Amino acid sequence: MTNNNIDRSKFGEVFISKTSPNFVIGDYAKLLAISKIQKSINNKSKTLIKANISWQHYFPACSTAPWQLDGVIRGLRSLGIDNLEVAHNGTVVVNAREGKINNGFFKIENDLSIASTILDDPNQDWIKYIPRNKMIVLDKIYPEGIMIPKKLLETNIIHLPTVKTHVFTTITGAMKNAFGGLLHQNRHWAHADIHNTLVDLLTIQYEIHQNIFAVMDGTFAGDGPGPRAMNFKVKNMILASHDQVAIDSISAKLMGFDPLSIPKLRIAHEKGLGIANPREIKVIGENISSINWKFTRNKNTFASRVQKYIYWGPLKPLEKLLLRTPLVKIAYLASNLYHNSFWLRFIGKNRVKKAFNTNWGSLLLSYKINKP
Repeated sequence: MTNNNIDRSKFGEVFISKTSPNFVIGDYAKLLAISKIQKSINNKSKTLIKANISWQHYFPACSTAPWQLDGVIRGLRSLGIDNLEVAHNGTVVVNAREGKINNGFFKIENDLSIASTILDDPNQDWIKYIPRNKMIVLDKIYPEGIMIPKKLLETNIIHLPTVKTHVFTTITGAMKNAFGGLLHQNRHWAHADIHNTLVDLLTIQYEIHQNIFAVMDGTFAGDGPGPRAMNFKVKNMILASHDQVAIDSISAKLMGFDPLSIPKLRIAHEKGLGIANPREIKVIGENISSINWKFTRNKNTFASRVQKYIYWGPLKPLEKLLLRTPLVKIAYLASNLYHNSFWLRFIGKNRVKKAFNTNWGSLLLSYKINKP
């Protein structure tokens, strides 16, 4: 790596705290203060808070938690970091405008008077970006050029992922949170080589951002075929780190996975983009040495099983026909029908109701999140 933006002095530290509904906002502020993020952020530059909307409907652990966004904004301002803007992304199957409302973000942004943007809005300026460092796969996936939002250039960025599993990458997290923001609507082209794609995106982030930070919510953690069709578990943990690889590795360890068995983490570690080996990571705060949540690995829904047939299975020869022609609209329709009409209606709504019956339920109601 030749990128001067990589400050390896911040690698290998992950800050972790237990929390509860009555104290979560203050606990996020404390976590940010302990990390000394204010010493890294140049407040003259814009700091983008990259929220995650994995579904336009509220579902526990699926998207950025409302108290996560609320607590991080308030915590940053308490440290004097106030040149802030929230950044969202939609996808071809997720409506970000609906997601902002249903996940409580619209209320938070209004209450805290903070600017907000949707990165893949038609009015956003996207530019062809030529990476300074060698790409593993992105230049081959997008031979006509890698398109990124101009708005991201020369900013600080703070990712807000959740602790959850994922059908394609075992876990999602800070590295995966950039996938929706940096790549355009054709980002599904990269799923066939998703691990190398995420490493390339982290390389690009170190080129275009002045600082990268992540704050991860594990109050509700998602187990199963994420990012949507999961079982949630109440775990009451929050994490933060300057090291995107390390925070993902520790979240993987909490879930019961060997981080070095997850390709994106191992490759990023080998390329010097962060620390993936838990033995080399210093955890500051809670003692997690004996924690193993025993989450499940590589579970699928019907929809994800079909996608894997296309990316890596018997339908691979048809990948370009199915995903790079107008036929792809059939895949979008099938995903919407499965997740929004079937899964949410017959399975997901009952799980959301259970979330409202936990001790986090009252806080969910305070953000105007509707019960199903």
